[in-house]
Amino acid sequence: MAATETSPAAILFEYDLEMCGGAGEMAGADEVGRGCLAGPIVAAAVTLDYSRLDIETLAATLKGLGDSKKLTAVARKRLYPLILRNISRFSVISYSSRTIDECGLHKTNLRVLARSLESLEPCPKTALVDGRQQLPDCQVEHQAITKGDTKSACIAAASIVAKVIRDRLMLKLHEQYPEYGFSRHMGYGSLDHREAIAAHGYSPQHRRSFNVTLPRISETLFEDGEAQTPRDTTAQGKTILRSDHG
Repeated sequence: MAATETSPAAILFEYDLEMCGGAGEMAGADEVGRGCLAGPIVAAAVTLDYSRLDIETLAATLKGLGDSKKLTAVARKRLYPLILRNISRFSVISYSSRTIDECGLHKTNLRVLARSLESLEPCPKTALVDGRQQLPDCQVEHQAITKGDTKSACIAAASIVAKVIRDRLMLKLHEQYPEYGFSRHMGYGSLDHREAIAAHGYSPQHRRSFNVTLPRISETLFEDGEAQTPRDTTAQGKTILRSDHG
């Protein structure tokens, strides 16, 4: 009889078991929204207690667990409540576009991950974070794992929690700013998003520290009988909005 093939989810759990010594509680953290043009950056941290969980059952329950960016919205929606039922604790931290503009994207990214781990209270001794770099001001011990959301179940679960919650935040922002189509692209730099910025300028939710290359505006905007365009420079047929934040 052929050997039973190990499921992708089971491989993630086996990685965690190896990292935490075969039993006990461990944490994973990941962020979403780093590369967006608008909206917050959101980090989640979750804990799994492997001393009380049956890995075979858990892998079957969380079939499809993996990097949230590679999952469909339907798959994330299915997994989200299942993750919450099986984790011990979780925390979610978000920083606004204004904080990103004031502090810089890289610094904010590291900070939001650090705060998510610290907020677990207490954070397990084994804590993994997605990325290549240790978190410089994090008050708990942790280990950075490159492409961790494809290796660790804890990190993958955190990435899904962060993604689902951020998407919900972006849907709320869509209600306030429907002209930007946040419900379609969730703030990422899709063509229709960049066309909306070219037509309407920045909203208060946009990251003004980003220099965004935009498509040429196809139609002149009019207000009070006078032609209006966003504050811009034009180079090689593209409109480039520049912010006051550098």
